[in-house]
Amino acid sequence: MSDRPEMQDPQLSSLLAALGRELGESGVLTGTAVTERQTADWSGTAAAQPLAILLPRTPAEVAAALRLCSEYRQPLSIQGGLTGLTGGANPHEGELVLSLSRLNRIEEMDPLGGTLVAQAGVTLEALQAFATEQGWFFPVDLGARGSCQIGGNAATNAGGNRVLRYGMMRQSILGLEVALPDGTLLTMLDRVIKNNAGYDLKQYFIGTEGSLGVITRLALKLEPQPSASCTVLCALPDFRAAAELLREARRQLPDLSAFELMWDDYFEACLLALKRQPPFRNAYPLYALVETLGGDEQAGQRAIEDFFEQMMTQGLVCDAVIANSLEQAGQLWDLRDGVSELLAQMKPCIAFDVSVAMPHMDDFVAYLRRGLASDFPDQRHLFFGHLGDGNLHLVCGPFPDEARIEAIEHYVYQAVSDVGGSISAEHGIGMMKKAFLHYSRDPAEIAVMRRLKQTFDPHGILNPGRLIPD
Repeated sequence: MSDRPEMQDPQLSSLLAALGRELGESGVLTGTAVTERQTADWSGTAAAQPLAILLPRTPAEVAAALRLCSEYRQPLSIQGGLTGLTGGANPHEGELVLSLSRLNRIEEMDPLGGTLVAQAGVTLEALQAFATEQGWFFPVDLGARGSCQIGGNAATNAGGNRVLRYGMMRQSILGLEVALPDGTLLTMLDRVIKNNAGYDLKQYFIGTEGSLGVITRLALKLEPQPSASCTVLCALPDFRAAAELLREARRQLPDLSAFELMWDDYFEACLLALKRQPPFRNAYPLYALVETLGGDEQAGQRAIEDFFEQMMTQGLVCDAVIANSLEQAGQLWDLRDGVSELLAQMKPCIAFDVSVAMPHMDDFVAYLRRGLASDFPDQRHLFFGHLGDGNLHLVCGPFPDEARIEAIEHYVYQAVSDVGGSISAEHGIGMMKKAFLHYSRDPAEIAVMRRLKQTFDPHGILNPGRLIPD
């Protein structure tokens, strides 16, 4: 055990000693070894100092640690790459941290069937690189790819830019291995797409944010590796044109992989934050970033050029820039991904991640823009999103105090509820959205969530106080 201080609590001392026997001397960090490590996620929400950090090296050690913590009724904060945006991984007072960082091996690869088995602590970027080396492609992609871990991606059912074509993280998962709070290691590492042999138990752990069990290994489905990509930034006259353009792109571009929409306020703010010159001579109400991934570069380039020429003739597109190289494509994507620079400039701010059905989105955004400008005139309100899957992002700030933030949260989430949307499209609930869950889930649904939590985790040791309202 690393740098172990004198323990005032005999029960905690006994637990840490037992954990040290299971995980080894380097598997339990205490004292200054804890304070020297990063233990808070990217959300900016409050985080307490954990009593200790557990670093299991195998799924069996994860299960053993959970069994002991359950016996001692010791709560745990489960941590992956700490890239979450809702505070779900931040430790609370009196908790241990269980980190999956040492479970970082890719164990098996089927180069013919295009499947692999990876431990939960493998980073998304490492998994993508490995798949590419094997001649395959892992499609889930996030800006935090270098830090986020594949187990955390599953626990939050991560989305990203390519959901339009490949779906959420859930669609890439064939099977899971999960450690339950009582120490049971539930191995469900299917390698097949079709399996109707009873309950599909893995679904209980995808998107439930570590509240029911700890994902230790994943069987993942890969995709054929695209050899060519085309990226286009286009300017649009209005939302109707954006919706029509998306419909036509789905119909005419079979390799369509992304359709990102940016309202003018967000687009202009990104240009300033990145110190970029506007790509178009004139300003427009909306901008779309369109990407295709295919197998024939020349055919793909011709197809997308012909498509946008047709769309401009029809008046759906006002102007367009087609990337002629990977470098140019990256520069166009920078305009969509400039949110990280914006967040840094707008602190303290709040970043909303909501889902709204396509028929409601134009009116929804117009309603929020009017209302927010009127009721919160001192803040900036920037809109962008993944139009193809109805995922809308909104950044508001900076705010002078917490009360102002809570007021705007209720305002936005009530509007989401009024159109039957979701308060969380891809970031999860964690701590930041727990109090607002009723805007998306009715009392009966929340009651069932509580019953599931009680069934899987009767002593409440896994990420207590997150996700489900008190």
